[in-house]
Amino acid sequence: MSLKKGVLQSFDSGNYTATVQLAGSHKVYLEDVAVARNLQTGEITAGRKVAVIFFDEHNPKEAVVVAVYT
Repeated sequence: MSLKKGVLQSFDSGNYTATVQLAGSHKVYLEDVAVARNLQTGEITAGRKVAVIFFDEHNPKEAVVVAVYT
């Protein structure tokens, strides 16, 4: 398990998933990343910094956005 920083590119409030650009990765975006349900939708806006937990670093479907910060 690892924790990585990223920037939120978009958020789908219907599915509670996000597209995230990981720090240090200028061209790669992770799509359909699960977002923790305790995060308020008003805080999850494009351009915000996020913390992402990877339960399996080789499988982005096993990642969760757990925090939004500035």
